[in-house]
Amino acid sequence: MIDGAAMSAAVSAAPPGLIFAAPSTGSGKTLITMGTLRALARGGRRIAAFKTGPDYIDPAFHSAALDREGGCINLDGWAMDDSMLAMLLGRHAGDADLLIGEGVMGLFDGARGMSGRDDGSTADLASRLGLPVVLVVDAKGQGASLAALVEGFARHRDTVRIAGLILNRVSGEAHAALLQAALAPLGIPFLGAIPHAADLVLPSRHLGLVQARETADLSAIIDRAADLVERHLDLAALAGLARPLTLAQPASTPLLPPLGQRIAVAHDDALAFAYPALLDGWRRAGSEITLFSPLADETPDPSANAVYLPGGYPELQAGKLADNAKFLAGLRGAALAGAVIYGECGGYMVMGDSLTDADGRVHHMAGLLRLSTSFAARKLHLGYRQLRTLGDESLFGPPDSAYRGHEFHYASIVAEQGKPLFAASDAAGVALGPMGLRSGRIMGSFVHLLAKLG
Repeated sequence: MIDGAAMSAAVSAAPPGLIFAAPSTGSGKTLITMGTLRALARGGRRIAAFKTGPDYIDPAFHSAALDREGGCINLDGWAMDDSMLAMLLGRHAGDADLLIGEGVMGLFDGARGMSGRDDGSTADLASRLGLPVVLVVDAKGQGASLAALVEGFARHRDTVRIAGLILNRVSGEAHAALLQAALAPLGIPFLGAIPHAADLVLPSRHLGLVQARETADLSAIIDRAADLVERHLDLAALAGLARPLTLAQPASTPLLPPLGQRIAVAHDDALAFAYPALLDGWRRAGSEITLFSPLADETPDPSANAVYLPGGYPELQAGKLADNAKFLAGLRGAALAGAVIYGECGGYMVMGDSLTDADGRVHHMAGLLRLSTSFAARKLHLGYRQLRTLGDESLFGPPDSAYRGHEFHYASIVAEQGKPLFAASDAAGVALGPMGLRSGRIMGSFVHLLAKLG
């Protein structure tokens, strides 16, 4: 584990940064961020990237844009305190010369029932880190009234500085000139106008974008986005807006306690949602990480004393997972050998007795927990979660240990029986009741854990 002196040195070397944000979701900031990352990297810049909030999918696209596995990390202002943010930035960005972030939803959109500091919004994170904001505005169908919208965002919070503007989906040069003239009195640097590109679209599914690893011709899509950015944005002016970060004294602990000394991590299209910073923290704490693919019918490393099944899309691969006898037998064998087995969301579903797919077909899973789930009976579960451990001292610490996490899925619980893992409430403190299951060293829940408190 890194000592305090080393961490302080790493943080002091963190590069200047900025963050892309937008008035609302769907404004095109992911494609623009992706194109900007590739364009700047083409120019020889050493770029580090981050995504605001708990989203697993966008960071994989940004890593692909930088052609570097783990090139983008998640920074979550609701779940993580300032010292943890400083630790992650120091580890991730210490050797870069520019830090580029992408916001989440609209600039000021945060956790329900909260506003301002620690609400998880892009504005909150920008304020805490001292990051200038580059506002990406969807200009489709907009005229001079767009200036009033931008002025409102610029004045809304004193601690958030709109340092630059990018217009997206403009309909032509005349449209861009009209908008630029309307915006000029605001005095906010204008970085460029990107025309509508109907052929530059990333495919989506129920949890957001189709995963980067599943997107056909991804590198070509990123190159086209970078070409568009290079033609229409002033990249030198954009990079010049970056400012040094305001960082606290960094923490020196992992986001979550390691599951074991040697941890087998499922990693493929079905179970892919593992935060790079989480696995990096476990490695730095002395754990060895091995990867295996349930879809390829691989088993966890027999020498591993812990197995981690992250979230993903098992509901789309349920038939194949159910037929992969080696994988299921290996998982059951690890349990019989006394290994810790922990699953989140999709991984939790695989640990159960059965999973019903969208067509109503029932597929038998590992049977490690008395859990049956269904994707045929869809219901959205979305939001931050405050968690307290229940029962005897375990992997997650003594009773009443506090965690923060995020839930996002459409699966329904058909049957669930056994000892609960957590007592849960939402971001506003409204009790949600018990969540997850535990049976000895086998445990899981639908929540993706983000950080341990205290």
